[in-house]
Amino acid sequence: MVVLAKGELEQIALPAVQRAAPPLAAVPEVDLAMAAANAGARAVARACEEHGFFKVTGHGVPAPLLARVEAAAAAFFALPQQEKEKAAAAPGGGSPFGYASKRIGGNGDLGWVEYLLLGVSAAAPLPAAPAGASPCSFRDLLDEYVAAVRRMTCAVLELMAEGLGLEDTGALARLVLAGDSDSMLRVNHYPPRPEPGRLTGFGEHTDPQIISVLRSNATAGLEISLRDGTWVAVPADADSFFVNVGDALQVLTNGRFRSVRHRVMVSSARPRVSVIFFGGPPPRERLAPLPGLLDREGGRRRYRDFTWREYKTSAYRTKLADNRLGRFEFDTTPAAAAAASS
Repeated sequence: MVVLAKGELEQIALPAVQRAAPPLAAVPEVDLAMAAANAGARAVARACEEHGFFKVTGHGVPAPLLARVEAAAAAFFALPQQEKEKAAAAPGGGSPFGYASKRIGGNGDLGWVEYLLLGVSAAAPLPAAPAGASPCSFRDLLDEYVAAVRRMTCAVLELMAEGLGLEDTGALARLVLAGDSDSMLRVNHYPPRPEPGRLTGFGEHTDPQIISVLRSNATAGLEISLRDGTWVAVPADADSFFVNVGDALQVLTNGRFRSVRHRVMVSSARPRVSVIFFGGPPPRERLAPLPGLLDREGGRRRYRDFTWREYKTSAYRTKLADNRLGRFEFDTTPAAAAAASS
């Protein structure tokens, strides 16, 4: 369960005037099993440009594996609180990894959620299983899951690169496959709402990484913000994965693909469990528009050069809802462009 101190429930609850978001009329969908190279690439690029978000079917990740991961996650979160907290990071150690409840990051964000956050890389297995994990080894199960989802993620990234018109269609996937890639796995548990109404499960934000790939159980709650600022609910689909464009990919595409602002709202009497793979680049990777993209925009860059480590450090000092990319943007207003050319 999520344990709250006095007054924290009020901080998580949205104002009473907040109504449930309408459902997204048509979730962009890409079937990896059926996607012919050109058509699939065009569909992915269009979804990334219009929403920064789409659903993946025909992904090839075995259904029995998904069911085992969901069951193991539910079993872990059903443990007594003191057992789960044995998997938390050491106090004062500065590590974001391990178990946590309701506090998201270190800057005051709260949510009706408990979670496990684990660092993963292409060259190493997951860290030791959390205390109290099932005898079948939660760690080995998540290792198998990460390997399968990483393969699917790279197939999606190759379609993205092709949709961008890049000659090197492996340019994005290599960043996630690098031995020192800074990728993560988050396992979220949103308990049933404690009272009627809507609670903030995970507040609105964009993901800092290149890409995030989410799969949840059959309980809804995910919402995304459209380009006009309207919030829409994403219908639950336990058989598919959902892909979010991250901030790093927005920079790599010079803003052509835009990271999607999203949140999770809790209004169900059933728990929601989600597992998200965040594909990040190596810490020293310099983020800049991919070769060939600038030529199509007159050479005008939207962002200054910076490393993934620099951006991640900056992002982790902000609150969830902040515009994390703002301090890395060039001023592209007409006045600034005129001044630069004079």
